[in-house]
Amino acid sequence: MISLLQLGAELGPELIPGPGTDFSAKPVTGVHVSELEDPTPYLEGGELLLTTGMPFAKSAALSFAYMKRLGTRNVHAVGLGLGPWLTEVPDHVREAAAAAGVELAVVPDSVPFQHVTRAYWRLAARDDTSNLMDSLGTQTALARAAMRPDATLAVVRGLAQALGGWAAYLPANGGGETVWPASAGALVGDLRAESIRFNKAGVPSAATFEVHGQPVVLYPILVGTRIHGFLCIGSGRTLTKADRQVIMTVSTLLALRARQREVITGTTTALGAVTAKLLLHGQGEAAHMVAEDVGLGELPNRVRLLGIRLSPGDDAGLAARAAARLLPDAGLPALGSAVEACVLRHAEESLLFLILPAAGLGAGTSGTAETLEENALLGLAGEAVTEVSGDLAAALGDPVGLGEIQGNLAVLRQATLKAPAGRLVAVGASEDARAAGWVQALADYPRADLLGTVRAYLAARGTWEDAARTLGIHRNSLRHRISVAGSLLGIDFDDPDVAAHLWLALRREESGTLLR
Repeated sequence: MISLLQLGAELGPELIPGPGTDFSAKPVTGVHVSELEDPTPYLEGGELLLTTGMPFAKSAALSFAYMKRLGTRNVHAVGLGLGPWLTEVPDHVREAAAAAGVELAVVPDSVPFQHVTRAYWRLAARDDTSNLMDSLGTQTALARAAMRPDATLAVVRGLAQALGGWAAYLPANGGGETVWPASAGALVGDLRAESIRFNKAGVPSAATFEVHGQPVVLYPILVGTRIHGFLCIGSGRTLTKADRQVIMTVSTLLALRARQREVITGTTTALGAVTAKLLLHGQGEAAHMVAEDVGLGELPNRVRLLGIRLSPGDDAGLAARAAARLLPDAGLPALGSAVEACVLRHAEESLLFLILPAAGLGAGTSGTAETLEENALLGLAGEAVTEVSGDLAAALGDPVGLGEIQGNLAVLRQATLKAPAGRLVAVGASEDARAAGWVQALADYPRADLLGTVRAYLAARGTWEDAARTLGIHRNSLRHRISVAGSLLGIDFDDPDVAAHLWLALRREESGTLLR
């Protein structure tokens, strides 16, 4: 905005302060010329009004009435052109301007009003160019920040610094917020509540509200028509056009990041579903190779299988979150963190199976019904979901090796279907089923005869030399195969209980093969 002080400095002797005054830094919104007795219908407020002062020459009463109308309209200044009606500024004009709160300037005789108008727009052009360059510089810096590993924090911090206030990004799925500076973190609870209320209204546009007496502007971060999060800003001042351009840039950058996360999450979910399906069907080695090739990381040796009963219309993602908050049987570990992080999921009709790392259970938090309700209202990162039905139930199996999953699947499926509504029940793994799963996993291993190796090792009662001689291989080769088999199943072959159940399962498998 151009101030009267700037305009006076630009024009020099062609625009001077009224008698006994100095120009202030009060901004003027434009320059308007009028000789009407009441020009206020044509004014919006904030202008510098140029006039030759016809009403001022008639009487002091008319001068006071004229200035009062201008003050009521919030006109910031009057530029009195000397010459046609007045050769100097009368005292009653100065007094009337002071009483109305209107600043008084003088345009000397023979100076065209057009000089003042041109000077104003000359300054405005410079100001716009300066703001544009500043805005472009800020937007370039923000675009670079978006390429950093900590992109969200870098962009939010850059925005807050550019506006001279604070900024916060709140993911719609209830995930961790990003706030800068840290002192603004105290506002997060109120901002969350406002964002939920805003989202209920279903209008994807900006909103303004107050938090602790501070004006806050909230922008939804949209990917298509889905809300992925909310950008909240507190600048402590009126936002300029350049400020809003910077905010739009940040909103676009955050939306792009949200879209990237959406694509990555969708891809990871699909790959996790493939890996989970292979494990559930006893294809452990194939699952290992898929997980390694697509970047899912190394699969855990010991897992717990979680079955969740679904009803028609239930969203699988929301159902998984809700299952971690069901009333659990005594002694069951907390599932919150493990369920949130789990990508090994497979759905079939009315059941959803999650393969959870056994070592990761017990460290999570159960959460609250309020948190679940908020996530449902916010749409879990913008996805349209329905509320989970009251028939939801789940069953959690004992820790097993990857090779035991298939053998325990039928028992877990039945337990999940029969579990009481609203409860998480425990399912003990059958020793026979576990051992049968071990045998199947060994038989399915494609790179070596692990089944024959383990059979010979157990038949020799753990004697390396005897087992190696039976197999016709070197003792070191035998040790390597036993190590691979142990890692595949997640068991210790020297454990007497493990060895006994596995030996009996091998005998049953051998008998079944002979009968076939």
